[in-house]
Parts: sequence; C-alpha cells; structure tokens
Amino acid sequence: MSANQPPAYRVGAVWAFGLLHLAAVGVVLSPFSWSLVAWFAGSYFLRMFGVTAGYHRYFSHRSYKLRRVPQFLMACLAQTSAQKGVLWWASHHRVHHRHSDKEDDVHSPLLRGFWWAHVGWVIANDYDDYDAKLVTDFSRYPELVWLTRWHFAPAVLFAALVLAVGGLNAFLWGFVLSTVVLYHGTFSINSLAHLFGSRRFDTPDASRNNFWLALVTMGEGWHNNHHISASSCRQGFRWWELDCTFYLLKVLSWVRIARDLRPFRVPSRTRKPDLEKTTA
Repeated sequence: MSANQPPAYRVGAVWAFGLLHLAAVGVVLSPFSWSLVAWFAGSYFLRMFGVTAGYHRYFSHRSYKLRRVPQFLMACLAQTSAQKGVLWWASHHRVHHRHSDKEDDVHSPLLRGFWWAHVGWVIANDYDDYDAKLVTDFSRYPELVWLTRWHFAPAVLFAALVLAVGGLNAFLWGFVLSTVVLYHGTFSINSLAHLFGSRRFDTPDASRNNFWLALVTMGEGWHNNHHISASSCRQGFRWWELDCTFYLLKVLSWVRIARDLRPFRVPSRTRKPDLEKTTA
C-alpha cells in the first residue's frame, strides 16, 4: 500500500476490535479480588511469552531451535493471543525488517503515523493475506499451515478454558481484559518503540530502546538492540536490560526443549553513536 493511499478497513475486524475493548470495561462491574488480578497477570504474561518467544524470536527470526512437537505447541500458545496465525505474523514481520521505516514497511509510524503503526494495519484489508514465499521454512509443516488458516481456534479454546475453570469474572479479567492489554503491549513495539527511547546503535531505521516497554513486553522493548542483531535470541544484552523472554528460553534450553540459542552479534561495520538521552 502506498503511503498516500487511504486504507480500507474491514468492518468485521473493526467491530470485533471495538467490542472486545468495550467488553474489557466489564471488569468494573465485577467484584474486585486479587485472584482476578492473578488471572489477568498470569494470562497476560503467559501469552506475551507466546508472542515474544513464539511469533517473534522463533517463527520470525529463528533465533533458537525447537523440535516439531514443541514447535506446534509454541505456535498454539502464540495464537492464544488472537494475533492471527504464525505464518501470517512471521511473514509480515520479515517484510518489516527488510524495509524498516521505508516505503514498503508494513507499519512505520514515521511514514504513516501512530494509529496505522499501532493498530490500523492489523484491522485493514491491505494485509489480510501474507507472502508464503517469505516463510517457506515453516510453511512446509502442514500443521502450521492448518493452524494459520484456523488462527482463531487456539484463542477460542483458551477463552473457553478460562471461562470453564474460573467462571465469568475470571473470563473478563483473564481473557477479555488481558487480550486487550496484550494487543496494545505487542503493538507498542511497532509504534512507540520507533518513536520514544534511546539509540545505542546507528541503525538505518528509527528503532529505539525503551525500558518501560521492555517491562511490559518481557524484553521486546530493547528494540534498537534487536534491529542491530535481529537473529539474536537475546535482546537485552547488558546486565540491567531486563529480558524475561530470554531468561525463560535459557531455562528451556537447560532441559533441551529450546536448543541452539543464537548469541548477540553486532556487525563490525556498525558505528556505535553516543547514547542519546531517553525521550520516554
């Protein structure tokens, strides 16, 4: 889509997105309890791990290895976030890295504004499909093709499980509210992480490191680090750069579930500018 071409939005997607946000307001009608907060936090961080370790570091960048069954289970966990299929997610993310903050970037806030980068591109018609040629490494697995086609199934099953185990209030906190917050946590990397923060590396894009985004996304906020070494399994590579996704993957590597975690490497040609003061 050209930067000057107005997007066409899918009515169904807009309504679904809006109604989910409206339903999230329903938490104010439920009696408060710390157990409901636990449902929210547990559901949020479990599925955020699916997004960061699954959609992003594994399916998009292959920063570590999984055998076939753990690979399928990681895909299922990622898709409980209701952010479409793993092949769709990985394909579009690979386009983003090829053209970051340039004309063909699917979600650059610099070229198309905050709204488009944050959520507009997800609910627009323009990117309903994905380029299967960009994910031939994973599209050879029929179970992943099937899962991408029926991308809503893991999220529906997860929602039903929360409702069955915890009841209506747990459903509102542990699925509806946590899904809405999970959306905006994930989307903030596409939008805010290209606008606010510090730049350790002089990358050709506008990626930035942001401590607060790293907290809510389990390490994805070290976005400038990621753009200089996209295939690295670790994004927070200094001791104080909290990267909970990497820590959990490290634990999984100890029991040989995750294997061959790829290290952080900076290209020798890269210039390291002085650290800018954070703007966030």
